[in-house]
Amino acid sequence: MFFISAGYTIRLVTFRSYSSATLFNSFQLALDRCSLTLTQQSHARLLSLGLAQNPFLCTKLISAYAVYGTPNESQLVFNAIQNKNVYLWNSLINGYVKNNAYVEAFDLFAKMGKDNILPDDYTLATLSKVAGELRNASAGKIIHGKSIRIGFVLDCVLANSIMSMYGKCEEFGDVRKLFDEMSQRNVGSWNVLISEWAKSGNHNFGEELRGLVKYMQIEGLKPDAFTVSSLLPLCIENFGKRNHGKELHGFVVRNGLDMGSGSDVHLCCSLIDMYSRSGKVHVAMRVFERMKCINVHAWTAMVNGHVLSGDFDKALDLFREMLVKGGVEPNKVSLVSILPACSTLAGLMTGKQIHGFAIRKQLNHDTAFFNALIDMYAKCGGLKCATQVFEDGSFLRDAISWSSMICGYGFHGKGEEAVFLYDQMLHLGNQPDMITVVGVLSACVRSGLIDEGLRIYHAAINEHGINPTLEICSCVVDMLGRSGKLDQALNFIKTMPIQHGPSVWGALVCAAAMHGNLEMQDLAYRFLIQLEPENPSNYVSLSNLHALSRKWDGVAQVRTMMKEKGLRKAPGCSWITIQSKTHSFYAADKTHLCSSSIYEMLDGLKLLMKGTSLSLYFEIFA
Repeated sequence: MFFISAGYTIRLVTFRSYSSATLFNSFQLALDRCSLTLTQQSHARLLSLGLAQNPFLCTKLISAYAVYGTPNESQLVFNAIQNKNVYLWNSLINGYVKNNAYVEAFDLFAKMGKDNILPDDYTLATLSKVAGELRNASAGKIIHGKSIRIGFVLDCVLANSIMSMYGKCEEFGDVRKLFDEMSQRNVGSWNVLISEWAKSGNHNFGEELRGLVKYMQIEGLKPDAFTVSSLLPLCIENFGKRNHGKELHGFVVRNGLDMGSGSDVHLCCSLIDMYSRSGKVHVAMRVFERMKCINVHAWTAMVNGHVLSGDFDKALDLFREMLVKGGVEPNKVSLVSILPACSTLAGLMTGKQIHGFAIRKQLNHDTAFFNALIDMYAKCGGLKCATQVFEDGSFLRDAISWSSMICGYGFHGKGEEAVFLYDQMLHLGNQPDMITVVGVLSACVRSGLIDEGLRIYHAAINEHGINPTLEICSCVVDMLGRSGKLDQALNFIKTMPIQHGPSVWGALVCAAAMHGNLEMQDLAYRFLIQLEPENPSNYVSLSNLHALSRKWDGVAQVRTMMKEKGLRKAPGCSWITIQSKTHSFYAADKTHLCSSSIYEMLDGLKLLMKGTSLSLYFEIFA
C-alpha cells in the first residue's frame, strides 16, 4: 500500500505539473489572441483540476481578465485565493490601473497595508505612475514616503518613476531634489530629469540644458534615443540661430541610434516632427525614406509633417500610399492628422471616406477624432453632417467640440444657431474659452447680430473671466464698424486693454471701406503699415485707396516705398479638386493646360451676368 500510495502521489504531482504548464500556455494563447472565451475555458479547466489556489496560474488569470476590461472578474479570482502574496496584489492593482480605475487601485493599496502585506518596488512604481496620471502630488508623496520607509527609494527604477510623477504634477523642484539625492543614477534618471525640464516651460536649448547633457556624459552615461527625443522639440524655435536640431541629428547618425529595427522609430518620428515644424519638410522626408522600420507612427508623423507645411495634396498622397503600398492600417492619430488636409482642400468626399473607414475599423469613439470630423465637415460645406456628428451621443464633448460646431455655424452665416448653441453650452455648465468666444463673435459679425455679439463679449469678460485678446477685440471692432459705428470702433481701439495688432486695424479698414469712409481707411492703413512694414498687401491696398481718391502723388509715394523695400505682392490663388486631382489658379494665370477653354467659359459667364440672353450665351459655346 505504501508503494502504491507513493507511486500514486508521484503520478499526481507529475500530472498536476503537466496541467499547470498546459494551463499557463492556454492563458498565454488567450492573451495573444485577445480571446475572452478562451480565457474563460482555461479558467474552468483550472477549477476542475483543483488548481484554484495556485498563485502562479491565478496571477496570470487575473492579468488576463484585466486585459479584456473585466477587472471585476479579476477581483473574484483574487478573492477566492486564501494565501495572497505580493505578486497577486500587484496583478490586481495593475489590472485596475490598466482599466483607468485609479481609485480602486489606491483602495487596494490601502487594504494591502491593513493585511500586513509589504509592497515591493513594482507596487510602488505602478502607484506613483497613477498619482502622476491623476496629477495628485499628495498621493504621490505618500508613495514616496512609503518607499523611503521600507528602503526601496534606493531602487533606480522606482526613483525614476517617482521623479516622473513629480514632473507630471508640475513639482519640478521635487524632481531635481530627488535626482540630486539619488546615490546611483542610470540613463533613465537623466532622461526623466531632462524631459521634465523640457516640459517645465523653459522651451529653449539654453546653457542649463546643455550643462545637464554634459554632466550626464561626465558620469560616464551616454545619451540614448529617448534623451535625444526629449531634446528635439526644444530645437524648433531656435532652428535658424544655431542648428541644435541638426547637431542632434548628427549625434544620432554618428552613434547609430537610428539603426534599430523598431525601438528607435520614436526617435525618427521626433526628427521628422522637428524638421517639419522648422519648415524643412524635405529633410523630414529624407529621414522617413531612410528608416528601416516604417510603422504607422512613422507614416503618421510624415503625413502630419506635410499638413503642417501646408502641402495638403502630398499629405493625402502619402496617406493613400500608406494604405496601398505600405500595407499599414491607420490608427486614430493618423485619421485626426489627415482630416485638416481635407478641410483645407474642401475634399468632402475624401473626408467622408475617412469617416467611413473609421466606422468600419471602430476607430470612431475618440473625442479628438469627432472634433476633427466636425471641423472638416463644416469647412467642406457639409454643415448637416457636422451637426449629426456633434449630436452623436457616443462621445464626450469637450470645449473643442462646442467651439468647432459654433465656428461651423459661423462659417455658414448661421449666427442665430451659433448664439443658441453657445447659450446652450453655458446652460449645461460648460465654461467658454477664448476660441469659443471668438467663434461665436465671428458668427455674430457675419450675421449682423451686433447687439447679441456685444452682449456675449461683455458677459465673457465680466462674468466668465475671459481675458481680452487681439482676436476678440478684432471681432468687436468688426461688429461696431459693420453697423456703421466707425467712431465708436476707433474709440474702442484707443481704449483697448492690450496692444494694438494688425487684425484690429484690418477690421477697421474693412468696415470703413464698406461705408465709404476714405479718411478712416487711410488712417487704418497707415497704422497697418507701421505694424507690418514687410507686408506688401497693405501697401497695395493703400495705393489703390489713393488711386480711388485720385491722389496720384500718394500712389507714387507708396509704390516707391514698396520698390525701396523690395516688396512684391504674391498673386491670389484659388483651387478646385476634380477626380482626386487639385487644380490651382492664380490671378491672370494662363499656365493651366485648359487655360483657353477656361477663359472662353469665363467670358461667356460675364456676358450672362451682365444680362445677356441665354440664347446668345449658348450661341457662343455652340
